[in-house]
Amino acid sequence: MPDIEFARVKTNGISLNVAQSGPESGPLAILLHGFPEFWYGWKKHIPALAAAGYRVWAPDQRGYNTSDKPPLVRDYSLDTLAADVVGLVDAAGRERAILVGHDWGAAVAWWVANNFPERIYKLVIINVPHPLVLRRLLRTSPRQLMRSWYMFLMQLPGLVEWVSRRNNWHMLVEGLKSSSMPGTFTDADFDEYRRAWSRPGAYTAMLNWYRAMFRYGARRPKHERIAPQTLMLWGRHDKFIGPEGAELSLAMCDRGELVMFDDNTHWLQLERPEEVCRRIVEFCR
Repeated sequence: MPDIEFARVKTNGISLNVAQSGPESGPLAILLHGFPEFWYGWKKHIPALAAAGYRVWAPDQRGYNTSDKPPLVRDYSLDTLAADVVGLVDAAGRERAILVGHDWGAAVAWWVANNFPERIYKLVIINVPHPLVLRRLLRTSPRQLMRSWYMFLMQLPGLVEWVSRRNNWHMLVEGLKSSSMPGTFTDADFDEYRRAWSRPGAYTAMLNWYRAMFRYGARRPKHERIAPQTLMLWGRHDKFIGPEGAELSLAMCDRGELVMFDDNTHWLQLERPEEVCRRIVEFCR
């Protein structure tokens, strides 16, 4: 298996820690993690995609783990997060990249496709709806509003940080366990996550993604529809997003494909890493 190396990459006025692997000449694939993960969530995917010939970059996104942590909530707006990704493509010396995103990483990948479609070769989305679809669901679906209760809790500065850190991050660990298939996360995984969450300023920065969404939102995108060819992989038993979000998002894609996994959850890419990698390679071939 190819080794994983790490580099500090400057983008959009900050510096991100980026896990890298694969041949320099291979097509660039950028893997974008969500909350509350970091590059480590792609630890099985990076070597598999590198072995398939891709140049793989998996950043700790802004605020996470060892990447830079700007201090203001407004520093985590969706427009800014998307600009970080475009800057990574530039830093790699490429015109376009394959974007693979899960959770918040998927939201950022959608937003890049909405505003910079020319920078995306192909788009892979895992268990997060198109941003305009999510906005609509939060306004019109009481069930989705109930599923998203945690987003409102995260708006409380200080309190959420205090509660989350209690008992060695018990609340976050139990949240991951209860929303995934048994055995998805190991004790060693939780040790790595606790280390990342405990870095100075990291957890508040991670929460600022949610706080910026509520306080500043995002402008209307340059393009509402998604032009790049898109593959959506979706675990039907997602505790946070209903499956209707997948179908509605597919309708926003000019060239979209949806694969529903009936037995999996929000953490599909961790529950079925080999299958997810196989689907990505076949889609991008």
